[in-house]
Amino acid sequence: MLQQTRVAVVIERYVAFLQRFPTLEALARASEEDVLALWSGLGYYRRARMLRKAAQFVVSNLDGKMPASSAELLTLPGIGAYTAAAIASIAHGEVAAVVDGNVERVLCRIAGWEPGLNGASALRRQIEVLADQLVDPKNPGDFNQAIMELGATVCLPRNPQCLMCPWVATCKTLGEHKTAPRAPMQSREIAHALAVRTGRHPNSASHEVLLEKRAATQTVMPGLWELPVLKDTAFPDDELRMTVRHAIMQVNYSVRIRTVLEKDSVPLTVSGGERRWVPLGEAGSMALTGLARKVLARAHLLNGAAQGCR
Repeated sequence: MLQQTRVAVVIERYVAFLQRFPTLEALARASEEDVLALWSGLGYYRRARMLRKAAQFVVSNLDGKMPASSAELLTLPGIGAYTAAAIASIAHGEVAAVVDGNVERVLCRIAGWEPGLNGASALRRQIEVLADQLVDPKNPGDFNQAIMELGATVCLPRNPQCLMCPWVATCKTLGEHKTAPRAPMQSREIAHALAVRTGRHPNSASHEVLLEKRAATQTVMPGLWELPVLKDTAFPDDELRMTVRHAIMQVNYSVRIRTVLEKDSVPLTVSGGERRWVPLGEAGSMALTGLARKVLARAHLLNGAAQGCR
């Protein structure tokens, strides 16, 4: 959860996740939709899918016992060099160096390396060699956590706090170093329908919202429930319910939300995928996209418990 998400956002979700899946066996038995529901709003949903697959692999092939070495951890679905070294060093004391984005920046500045030095792959190998040389053989887990924290809090991408750094006397950069330009963010306008109706259950006064789960060829969030997509992003301003800003990877979306009556939900929206009218009391516990959760919360259509799952 912490690989791409801030600690403040993760804490509550981490507790809820462990309460729902307290063991590897519980996670392995869970459906993908149940796992995604507790991950809803954290983004990068491949992490959740691969975590479940890794649990299934451990239960099916390793008698439910997690590997302890970085080499063995690399055999699990979704675990790469960074995660394997982090688990092995912090949990089991293996002398394995962790190299994430923060560590890479720290080591490049210490050594005075710039992007493009002999090519990206050659630079990466030099960074890994230096990391292996520096890691403390007696306390590898503490060292790895310390250097990651140094990059996150002191050796910042902009305005690094060099005078506070323990490497200030030997650092060959002392300040910001040249970095490769980041890919520019794209801007895109999209529109979704917010359709709400009175519940169809006998003697029910509750309301239902129309949600859909689209195929992988139709969305960047396969397997998650979202608001139906409008065919036309242009509609009169007096029919505009709200405008929401939402970023996914390298795209900044300007999202126009239009209230749509039940009778217009089919002709006004793009067909495809599975659609359901969902009671508002249940919507918050579903595997919603971050955008759908954001819109429903701003429209005050999620109850307190559901909003707490954001």
